[in-house]
Amino acid sequence: MTCTVIPAATLALAATPLDTDQVVSGDPRVAALDVLGAQGLTIGIWEHTPGVSTDVEGDEVFVVLAGRATVVVEGGPTLELGPGDIGMVEAEARTTWTVHETLRKVYVVAGPVRPG
Repeated sequence: MTCTVIPAATLALAATPLDTDQVVSGDPRVAALDVLGAQGLTIGIWEHTPGVSTDVEGDEVFVVLAGRATVVVEGGPTLELGPGDIGMVEAEARTTWTVHETLRKVYVVAGPVRPG
């Protein structure tokens, strides 16, 4: 049995460049680290600096550790995110992330994780 603690709020993450067609405004930067991938799930940490970008989501549940963002889901709700919030997005949801303060989250994705 492996037991460990991961400092998710402060752990250094690897830069994962956004495609230029994903950037709507500003100069957002994204970084991530996959912590565990097993049995069709990926658990990781993701960070997005201030700016606006788009994405196509996987089936994901996440907990916001720090920062603030507004996420508009095409054809769906607008999510206001802050520390302690749990968010859920469905696979193939098209989203626009407006990050007001650098956002860091821990995520669990069912199926393969898409970069960015």
